[in-house]
Amino acid sequence: MPGIKSFGAYVPRLRLQRDAVYQANRWFAPGLKGLAKGERAIANWDEDSVTMAVEAARDCLRDHSSAEVATVLLASTSLPFADRQNAGIVKEALNLSDAVGTLDCGGSQKAGTTMLIQAFHAAAAGPVLALASERRRARPASEDELVNGDAAAGLLLTAEDGIARLIGTHSVSVDFIDHFRPSGAEFDYGWESRWIREEGHGKLAHEAVAGVLEATEVAAGDISRFIAAIPGKGAAASLAKKAGIRAEAVVDDLSGVLGHAGTAQPLLLLAHALESAGPGEKLLVVGFGQGADAILLETTPAIADRRPSGGVSASLARSCPESNYMKYLAFAGHLQLELGKRAEFEQKPVLTALYRNRKAVMALVGGRCTRTGTVQFPRSEISVNQNDAAVGTQEDYPLADRPAKILTFTADNLTYTPDPPGYYGMIEFEGGGRMMAEFTDADPEAIEVGAPMRMMFRVKDRDQRSGFIKYFWKAVPAAGSN
Repeated sequence: MPGIKSFGAYVPRLRLQRDAVYQANRWFAPGLKGLAKGERAIANWDEDSVTMAVEAARDCLRDHSSAEVATVLLASTSLPFADRQNAGIVKEALNLSDAVGTLDCGGSQKAGTTMLIQAFHAAAAGPVLALASERRRARPASEDELVNGDAAAGLLLTAEDGIARLIGTHSVSVDFIDHFRPSGAEFDYGWESRWIREEGHGKLAHEAVAGVLEATEVAAGDISRFIAAIPGKGAAASLAKKAGIRAEAVVDDLSGVLGHAGTAQPLLLLAHALESAGPGEKLLVVGFGQGADAILLETTPAIADRRPSGGVSASLARSCPESNYMKYLAFAGHLQLELGKRAEFEQKPVLTALYRNRKAVMALVGGRCTRTGTVQFPRSEISVNQNDAAVGTQEDYPLADRPAKILTFTADNLTYTPDPPGYYGMIEFEGGGRMMAEFTDADPEAIEVGAPMRMMFRVKDRDQRSGFIKYFWKAVPAAGSN
């Protein structure tokens, strides 16, 4: 049976304090007080569902060669490009072979579990990197603004059992409209919550759970961990009770510290459960949206050897509380701030140059001289070695996963950036190679000469005329990063 070989996750560093949202909107929407506890993950201005998927994939492949991957699937309802393969951008950033297949999956909040089911089937032909990532927009002063969360998760699936093997699945597909978003619209339109809970969660989701238990002949009482990616307090517990699953088997949905990450939520909660699961546990995962999916898994003895670092817990630990509601609105694109004349610079994309230099730009691949060992970025025909400017001796040298440290830095309050001041400087990679890089997720106390840094795939800028998004790699303080 196919199984999970590895898992990974990414949660943005910024955590919006829900009380800050309530305090800003209480004059208009006092009813939000009931949702004002805890915090939710929000993407930085230079993060989107693609950059988060890349980070989740890197975490998933931490102990595995990228050469293992045959297919990349990406589920989301908030992908930045409607007509450009977003999974293909992820593939380029991971420096995977051009022979790797890619596919975007969306159209429903259960796209994450539906994609995962198809990924298990596809794993028979070669390892599949199954990713789900979400950065959903929510109208200011809405419940979604408090409930949603930005995050990504990934699973590496193979034809073998791995750390958890697939037992069975069951899907229910019904055009049950709990919410919808027309093509081109910014925000979801939701329906009445009680009807959704009783008719949707109570019937359709229950049908999927009962169906997989019946098909696999597994008793409800044998479920060790029940993972129901359904927003709403008590929804998972009610579904478990109706199905006969023990109350203590219901896992924490992380809503208090993360929010609900849409299509990524079931994979995220599954990855979190696998961090602490022991051999022989049965995990039941439910995804909901225009029907429901139920996926039943069983952990194997190999899970005892899982890696000690990374995953959801490490990503959650890398947090920074954010109580500036105006800053959140600006990052989310709800405010049109006066950017000033320094923001008026040419951003038109040169797509031919991007294609020709995609390894350097998208995957941060430099060059290494095979004669002297000198590392440089970008790669060129002539080595930068001062004593031997060799010609035609360089080989590809990936830098994205190599630790770095700060050699020099500047905090610039004059150059335009959506989050001033703009930090940038010269970094040096372990093993050789230097580059001038922008810093992101940077606190003043974390930026100093010699400080350890790591590279992250981020949004460089957006062309306001064409809407094209430019991606590149930025340096992030390594301490506490996942």
